[in-house]
Amino acid sequence: MRIGMVCPYAWDVPGGVQFHVRDLAEHFIARGHEVSVLAPADQEEGLPAYFTSSGRPVAVRYNGSVARLTFGPVTSARVTRWLEAGRFEVLHLHEPMNPSAALMALWASTDEPVVATFHSSVVKSRALQAAHPLLRPSLEKIRGRIAVSQEARANMRRYLRAESFIIPNGVRVDRFRDARPREGWCGTAEAPTLAFLGRCDEPRKGLGVALRAMRDVLDEHPTARLLVAGPGDASVLLRDADPRVVRSTEVLGVVTEEDKASLLASVDAYLAPHLGGESFGIVLVEAMAAGATVVASDLPAFTDVLDGGRTGVLFETGSADALGHAVLDLLADPERRRTLRALGQDRARVFDWGVVADRVLAVYETVIAGADGEPDQPTPTGLWGRLVRGVPGGGS
Repeated sequence: MRIGMVCPYAWDVPGGVQFHVRDLAEHFIARGHEVSVLAPADQEEGLPAYFTSSGRPVAVRYNGSVARLTFGPVTSARVTRWLEAGRFEVLHLHEPMNPSAALMALWASTDEPVVATFHSSVVKSRALQAAHPLLRPSLEKIRGRIAVSQEARANMRRYLRAESFIIPNGVRVDRFRDARPREGWCGTAEAPTLAFLGRCDEPRKGLGVALRAMRDVLDEHPTARLLVAGPGDASVLLRDADPRVVRSTEVLGVVTEEDKASLLASVDAYLAPHLGGESFGIVLVEAMAAGATVVASDLPAFTDVLDGGRTGVLFETGSADALGHAVLDLLADPERRRTLRALGQDRARVFDWGVVADRVLAVYETVIAGADGEPDQPTPTGLWGRLVRGVPGGGS
């Protein structure tokens, strides 16, 4: 099958959507499908053979974070050429409601059956609300809608009035299950280690909550350590933190995928103190697969991933006291940690790419079969047609 995928966010910046598209594309390629991915990129060297750049991204504030997107005439021209060269049997767009290459690919698509995955739990904005009359004809091109969680599905129903399949994000479970602990990151009964992964200077990731919770942890375990991995500058938060917490916190910065798996396999617990804006929780699955016990905010998306709290510990979102008490209770009960570790590794199997990709492929086959029975649609012409198809010869 010839599959075209569009990722709206900068390919060379770590992010959940980028990893999802990368892993899905590489899984399908390994199974013999032809896959081409279009996305923004700052650097066009050293990228995979299946990748095509839609241009250099621009930073845009979106959903409580900063998204790096491409949009405009140059992107339109690149999208058009990519579609014409690809002759895809199915076009899979990710987050097509963003002002991005994914939306422009939706506008420019003609014959390709379109599948869209909605990752975000927030899809409404004033700009989208104002533009909805213009977007409606394009949204009707989408033949298969996928939401990565109940939260994302609920927002699609609320704002787009559309139904969808729920297919979660995927994880290479074996890679995390087989990860080797690293001695320097492993804890002991007297000196446990905890991990936080996420952008340090993005408030909604909740590092500040974890740092405040560490005060209670250190009262009981004075030599406990918090290992912080991810991009961003943690110095502002650490400057205002308790001096004991500062001494017990080790900032690792950006880590490789291999190091991330080793970190999760090493620590006594993984902390996910996020404050909101999460539609899934891919790192929770990675942590469970690696054998870490998960302590997470009781966000709806995290609650779903942890099977209502059966495979991890949930605490009141935003409460440092609740997080601290949850960690202390867990550290005091090794048998509970062993039980949650086993349940978590079983739960992670649900999200393995071998399972998830088969469900995505079933959606592809469904929309392709449906498209085969439809009459051909005319290609857009005139000024509007040039807008959505791209200006021939424009941009590069």
